[in-house]
Amino acid sequence: MIKIIINGALGKMGRTITEISLKDKDIKITGLVDLVEKELSVSENLPKVTIDIEKYINLSDVVIDFSSPEGTQNVLKSCKTYKKPLVIGTTGHSETQIEQIKISSSSIPIVLSPNMSLGVNVLFKLVDSVTKIFADKGYDIEIIEAHHNKKKDAPSGTAKKIMEIIKQIKPQTQFVFGRNGIIGERIKDEVGVSVIRAGDIVGEHTVLYSTQGERIELKHIATSRETFAKGALLAAKWIVGKPPGLYNMFDVLEIG
Repeated sequence: MIKIIINGALGKMGRTITEISLKDKDIKITGLVDLVEKELSVSENLPKVTIDIEKYINLSDVVIDFSSPEGTQNVLKSCKTYKKPLVIGTTGHSETQIEQIKISSSSIPIVLSPNMSLGVNVLFKLVDSVTKIFADKGYDIEIIEAHHNKKKDAPSGTAKKIMEIIKQIKPQTQFVFGRNGIIGERIKDEVGVSVIRAGDIVGEHTVLYSTQGERIELKHIATSRETFAKGALLAAKWIVGKPPGLYNMFDVLEIG
């Protein structure tokens, strides 16, 4: 049985991971952490939510983080001190914060992924393949992402990962965010990124490849946060016992 701490336990993803964990016979929640202390009534077997991760960290095998970029940095310090593996699903990190995660991965194993669903990681692979095929064929590329109206960062971490994949294949790419006014004709290496924030959209990502006479659309739609929670728990089970290093969901899912 894998013993987990959930950092960001009171957020949407934290609550979903808690609910899914209670149904998983191979998982035991030994700690819940957030910015306030609170008793959760979901199950009598749950520990109280605390603001101090060190209250529970010696009881755990791995920490799952779905908090905030600042929350990730705080839990990173404790994981390094106590040599605990860390699964990070939080997005919106600055370059400096990402660098700290990379440095920490020399001491502990870390899974860092902007999206932990199987479907989205297959989407990443498809974007890589299709972009390589069309790289010199004159296809225009557009990225459209949609999320609920409470999401704080934009573009989404998933959209940024898609941008990163495209940029690695086509280094000359220039990303354009939210066109407005008289912008003139589209330039050759432009990729538009459009962001939608509305209602309770869980997550949608579309990558469009278009040329004269045809277009191809790669699209992933998440209808429940459970898909991300299940991916996070899969990552938590996988990373226990792994050597220090920075891993992603391709490693976890063995689709590299």
